[in-house]
Amino acid sequence: MKILVFAPHPDDEVLGCGGTMARYIDQGAEVTVCIVTSPQPPVYVYKDNLAEKNGWPHIIYPQIKAAHELLKIKETVFLQFPCVLLENEPRHIVNGKISDVIQRVKPDVVFIPHFGDMQKDHTIVSEAVMVAVRPKYAHVPRFVYSYECLSETEWNIPHVTNSFIPNTFIDITDYLPKKLEAMACFTSQVGEFPNPRSIEAVEALAKLRGSTSGFKAAEAFSLIREYRGIDG
Repeated sequence: MKILVFAPHPDDEVLGCGGTMARYIDQGAEVTVCIVTSPQPPVYVYKDNLAEKNGWPHIIYPQIKAAHELLKIKETVFLQFPCVLLENEPRHIVNGKISDVIQRVKPDVVFIPHFGDMQKDHTIVSEAVMVAVRPKYAHVPRFVYSYECLSETEWNIPHVTNSFIPNTFIDITDYLPKKLEAMACFTSQVGEFPNPRSIEAVEALAKLRGSTSGFKAAEAFSLIREYRGIDG
């Protein structure tokens, strides 16, 4: 089983799928994370002691590495589009690079951010992935799910077109501690409660999703697409 998670920004993958990734890996699956954007000038300007390395400022790159090593992610792919400026990139280039990752990794399951998230990068990534998983290419993932992302999914303008409606719940009871530990690696992103990207808020959401699905802790997803063959 091969799993591919698309994250517009680092820590999105842990917020939305941290427990699920840990569960899949524990069951023998290979998990790849594709981080689509990186903080770049002119929006992000760093002092000399925060010089960039591989397209990432030192302040965030070790955090990504620590979290992914903790979860035992097989591979982390960095597309290095400019963060919060993704809408300025030619659409065909964004679509093409995302498609290239899918065709190389050949995942069975793909996770994408919810298209109705407040951050425009999330919308563009979700739309680009949906272009790339159309059943016209050499490899087509069997399942595509969208995940929710605290401080993005719940803060957009409330409207029927961008509401997150979960219909799939994955039990992460045994993996919640690892998700929280991985989230804690992102020291530059984690805040104090009631900040939605606090450890307490992440744990609370997992327990809420668990209580609605009969588990002590869960992550919620929306099944976007499923392809079934003659083998079921």
